[in-house]
Amino acid sequence: MASDEHDERGFFGERSLPQLKRDTTQEKPHYLGHRERLRERFSVTGGDTLADYELLELLLFRLIPRADTKPAAKALLARFGTLAEVLGAPVNLLQEVKGVGPAVALNLKIVAASARRMARGEISGREVLSSWNQVLDYCRAAMAFEEREHFRILFLDKKNVLIADEVQQTGTVDHTPVYPREVIKRALELSATAIILVHNHPSGDPAPSRADIDMTKTIIDIAKPLGISVHDHIIIGKKGFASMKGLLLI
Repeated sequence: MASDEHDERGFFGERSLPQLKRDTTQEKPHYLGHRERLRERFSVTGGDTLADYELLELLLFRLIPRADTKPAAKALLARFGTLAEVLGAPVNLLQEVKGVGPAVALNLKIVAASARRMARGEISGREVLSSWNQVLDYCRAAMAFEEREHFRILFLDKKNVLIADEVQQTGTVDHTPVYPREVIKRALELSATAIILVHNHPSGDPAPSRADIDMTKTIIDIAKPLGISVHDHIIIGKKGFASMKGLLLI
């Protein structure tokens, strides 16, 4: 009986297990098909049909080549709100979002700078007052998401064509020092006959303050005897803008 048990143990111990056939076919990551479909949608219908997170995904494809970019795109939008706000966000805050490292943050800022350059191209060499929507688009792209106040001046020639665009002062989160005589001095140096004043409110509310109105009127009073017109003072917020001329404040 012991001998039989020994033989039986040997029988089972020596039996070889059937070889499992190894699947050498490697599954492609699920995001590859998604990327192709999204690219195809963009090529067929253009960007206007895509949601913000989808456009952001497309931007991230080359920046994050071997990963699913949808979570990062949605996390960026959850943090900042809109695609424009993502592109306008500072590098240090972009990097606080999971999946966004220094290289990705820098490249998003390159895209933002390119967008601003395109917007500026829409008004360069044109009669500004007849391209007012493009002027507003450019100002929003350039200033809406800055963390500090910037005071910008658009200098125009006698045909109201843009001849220079300069940030004259940069201030704090709620104040920018503006020196009216310096504004007019620069206009004279450029032989400008008209100017448009622009500044941003990082708080997001574009409503002009009493100080904004008084400063603008001071510039107008100095400019008028010298033959320089102040066409408007535009205040840019994250969600909109205010025109002092449109509000009948000047």
